[in-house]
Amino acid sequence: MALEIRSQPKAKADLTDIWLYIARDNEPAADRVLDRIQSVLATLAEQPDAGRLRLELHEGLRSFPIGNYIVFYTSDETALTVVRVLSRFRDISEDMMR
Repeated sequence: MALEIRSQPKAKADLTDIWLYIARDNEPAADRVLDRIQSVLATLAEQPDAGRLRLELHEGLRSFPIGNYIVFYTSDETALTVVRVLSRFRDISEDMMR
């Protein structure tokens, strides 16, 4: 059974920022990127251990690449919680996960 997908406020803001950035040039492409992210999140909700453990950033945190982005998430028995969705070109720090 798939876990419920929840998003923290920073993750929601990340997704909005991603869409706005891409949509400046191409709204359909922005829609496709967000659709792809949602599709991968649905898969992760069924297989939450698929992501790489990122203990150097936060206990229990996992990451999974999606194109030019990396989804950071945690999971428990009932939910997959999206913490951040960041560009894979950024330097990721522990502070970004708070």
